[in-house]
Amino acid sequence: MEGDSTVATARITPDENTIVAEIVIAAPAERVFQAIADPDQRRQWWGQRGLYRTTEAHSDLRPGGKWWSAGISADGVPFRVEGEYREVVPPRLLVHTWVASWMPSLETVVRWELEPHEVRSLEPGGPKKVDTGTLVRIRHEGFAGNAKIALDHESGWKRVLTWMQRFLEASETVDTRHSV
Repeated sequence: MEGDSTVATARITPDENTIVAEIVIAAPAERVFQAIADPDQRRQWWGQRGLYRTTEAHSDLRPGGKWWSAGISADGVPFRVEGEYREVVPPRLLVHTWVASWMPSLETVVRWELEPHEVRSLEPGGPKKVDTGTLVRIRHEGFAGNAKIALDHESGWKRVLTWMQRFLEASETVDTRHSV
């Protein structure tokens, strides 16, 4: 993959139960894991002006620990997403439950897998430079019988992965980023 030209992909499995989303980020897995797990960093990149903004977040980063993010949508409606960590293996794996205020009766599970990945970019007037990057793969499961919600999350994960990529590769935040 060439530098930051990598785009996020997402698909829904044929049984409509799982979303699989991926992106390559030109940052080491340790750095990517921090951006996901650290609530202060998550608030900086997870959201977009005109869509929604995360204003508070918390992470008790251990199996059985609770996490949550809260904020406000563009139309002024507050939201909250919360869950419990099931597996925490820095910097390679993070698994947690996901319960959102806009779909409170549905508990799903998000699995973040981070794998080292070679990222190549062209040097001005010279050969390609090889850096350590990370393939980020998300498996978000538990949507069976909820096709519309799965479809909404499929497009949402593409946005979220792009926001994280721009935060890690270009230091873009909710306040500095243009629309995705």
